[in-house]
Amino acid sequence: MVKLCIFVGTTLGGYLFWFLADAAGLGFGWAFVLSGVGSLVGVYAGWKLAQKLQ
Repeated sequence: MVKLCIFVGTTLGGYLFWFLADAAGLGFGWAFVLSGVGSLVGVYAGWKLAQKLQ
């Protein structure tokens, strides 16, 4: 369950931050960097969610 929550969090976080950077018109480089940040946020959020579900 932990791995699934982390995977979903990583995917959604990365996509969300990429979308926000693209919508702000920051360009490919910043979208890539912010996508990585979003993925890290998603890992943490997914891990915390899995801890609550257990």
